[in-house]
Amino acid sequence: MPLAAAVEGSHFGADMVVVGLLFVLAWGLGRLGKLIGLPAIPVYMLVGLLASPYTGWFPLDLEGDYIGLIAVMGLVLLLFNLGLEFDQDEFFGNAGKLLVSGGTYILVNMAVGLGFGFLVGWGTPEALIIAGITATSSSAIVTKLLIELGRLTNRETPMILGITVVEDVFIAIYLAIVGVVLSGETELWPVVGRLALSFTFIVVMFAIARFGGRVVSRLMRTKDDELFTILFFGLAVLFGGIGELLGVTDAIGAFLIGLVLGATRFRNRIETIAVPLRDVFGAFFFLNFGLALDASAFGGVLVPVLAAVLMTVVLNIVAGQVVARLNGLGAQEGINTTVILQNRGEFALILATLSLSAGLDERIQPFAGLYVLILSIGGPMLAAQSERIGGVLLGSRRRKRRGAAGSTATTPRAARPNAMTAEEIALVEAAMSGEPGERSSSDHERDEPVAGGHRDTN
Repeated sequence: MPLAAAVEGSHFGADMVVVGLLFVLAWGLGRLGKLIGLPAIPVYMLVGLLASPYTGWFPLDLEGDYIGLIAVMGLVLLLFNLGLEFDQDEFFGNAGKLLVSGGTYILVNMAVGLGFGFLVGWGTPEALIIAGITATSSSAIVTKLLIELGRLTNRETPMILGITVVEDVFIAIYLAIVGVVLSGETELWPVVGRLALSFTFIVVMFAIARFGGRVVSRLMRTKDDELFTILFFGLAVLFGGIGELLGVTDAIGAFLIGLVLGATRFRNRIETIAVPLRDVFGAFFFLNFGLALDASAFGGVLVPVLAAVLMTVVLNIVAGQVVARLNGLGAQEGINTTVILQNRGEFALILATLSLSAGLDERIQPFAGLYVLILSIGGPMLAAQSERIGGVLLGSRRRKRRGAAGSTATTPRAARPNAMTAEEIALVEAAMSGEPGERSSSDHERDEPVAGGHRDTN
């Protein structure tokens, strides 16, 4: 077909205008949301919900698969960046303490969430999905809140970040199990075989990330930023597809290759380019999820959602205090932990998307959407007031703690092992903003410390 005829017959123009307007609307609502401390995730979902074909407010044609394909790229990049930012040194260096804290938090939420899923009565696979939706925090929202609320120096912050690291490992294992369950396989040995293949893939990729950073660095070496971007983006999509074919889902395939590339000396360089890509494509993922929501279906899941929200808040109150005590922290630190970790986001939506593609109960999608909207809007608001909440609940003990905090303001770091140094704070902020700190573009090919304790000296 001649080019002119192709352009004349193209039907993308109107859709491009609508999608562009939706992103501008997301920008406007996002600016307003920042004034009250809202993260971007619920804003994108709300814009998608407004533009949903069920409302008829926007003339957006959803019959094609191109928006869905872009949303899949968003999912891949979200999990790729999660793997890229995974702190192997923190995990392997403090594995015992992290597993106790993070494992306790996950175990409490997962066990009760699974019981709640069965109580809802939608089916066994649905109960497993509901348990995953309600069990883990949104690491993106958690880290951004710690930065925006100025709490990187708080005593509980290293513990909170450690719990999110353990949650990342749990997500990898959980998605592998969910992938097998949703495959519909019922015979014992095929199920065992698929699980063995999934876990072998995970173990091998973790081993490469831990011990193969130097080799992978050599394979990725190039001074051309364009080719470098094409390479890591292609690897993210490739391993997403491999993960899907192996039955561990595209999300976990992308997470694992991100983990491997995060172990190279090019980690900062990749983050500088990948974070803006993640933000744009990730916005499509959340927008697309909102587009698939029917607000009229919220009424049918309202009671289970409100029960799930109440359950999450109560469980996080208990778990926050338990993990705080396990780490030698007080009641206020437990309250701060509770309100930060109760935020839910991208992982819940990923599970809902997987359940929809697997043909599970259609109520899972509006359940996850409304659940995430409530917690991702209310959670940050509560987090911003946690100090005041603690002051009201703890009374005189809170005033005493303020006095003690004043006396420790000049205490050396050695006497306050749970505090974060200025360098550590800068690293966390740089990781979230995608900035490689003091690093200039001419330093791309210089040696950098490799995650996991390895360094490429070549």
